[in-house]
Amino acid sequence: MELVSILTCPECGHQSAEAMPTDACQYFYDCNGCGTRLRPKTGDCCVFCSYGTVPCPPKQGEGSCCA
Repeated sequence: MELVSILTCPECGHQSAEAMPTDACQYFYDCNGCGTRLRPKTGDCCVFCSYGTVPCPPKQGEGSCCA
C-alpha cells in the first residue's frame, strides 16, 4: 500500500508530496502554491482520489471509498 501521493493543484499546477491518513479521508487541502482550498470532485471521497497520483489507502485496500 502506498501512503504518499503527489497532489497537483488544478488552479496553478503546484505539486506537493503528501502523506495520506490511513484511517480517514482528507476532504480539504490548501495548495502551498496559490492557497486555493481543494475539495474532492463529485463522486470522489477525498482530495487524494481527485488530485493525487495515488488513491487514498481505504480505496487502495478495499476498492471502496471511505465516505
